[in-house]
Amino acid sequence: MLAHPERELDSRVEASFLEMSARRAAGEPVAYILGHKEFYGLELAVNPAVLIPRPETELLVDLALDRNPASVLDVGTGSGAIALAIKRHRPKTRVVATDASAAALEVARRNATRFSLDVDLRHGRWLEPVAGERFEAIISNPPYVVAGDPHLADLQYEPHVAVVGGADGLDGFRVLAREAPAHLLPGGWLLVEHGAGQHDAVRTLLEAAGLETTASWPDLAGIPRVSGGKL
Repeated sequence: MLAHPERELDSRVEASFLEMSARRAAGEPVAYILGHKEFYGLELAVNPAVLIPRPETELLVDLALDRNPASVLDVGTGSGAIALAIKRHRPKTRVVATDASAAALEVARRNATRFSLDVDLRHGRWLEPVAGERFEAIISNPPYVVAGDPHLADLQYEPHVAVVGGADGLDGFRVLAREAPAHLLPGGWLLVEHGAGQHDAVRTLLEAAGLETTASWPDLAGIPRVSGGKL
């Protein structure tokens, strides 16, 4: 409008703009309003059934790619962001992704189809859909916000089950530490994203589960964001 003040604005465009503005003013995230979010070079479809991919999570992809695994399991895939980014950059890698939400898996399936990426999407809680299978890497961005955290007000539009990790935020990590080792091949890595200040507690859980060479890696802000251990 500023560049072309002589142009008459179509009434449908005006109505759409005002409707989007009202949704944003009410606090709805831009990604849900537009219906897409960029992650690791992929323009992914998103809706309120899935968590909006964050730039911090790209560290998880970087670390997985550095290990060049032949097989990867993404637990709680949501929009499919992590699984699809890995498959895009390692097309020969076998990638399996699980989610307890059928609605989330539908979003992931749509994204996989759009980019013609062959990811095996399975419905079920945590590692239940991969009974008896083992992988060279297991990746997860589980819910880790503490119940009652004041920041939850800013996340009210995103799926509660993908955000809140229990009274201390560590419920998901307990499940992963308990279940993941049985699904790792010798030398395989479990890599998980967590919140600020949770790295020590997460590494303690991983070590108690028998994982070795545990470490934490910082995001671009210098905050420990991903921790992992090797079987």
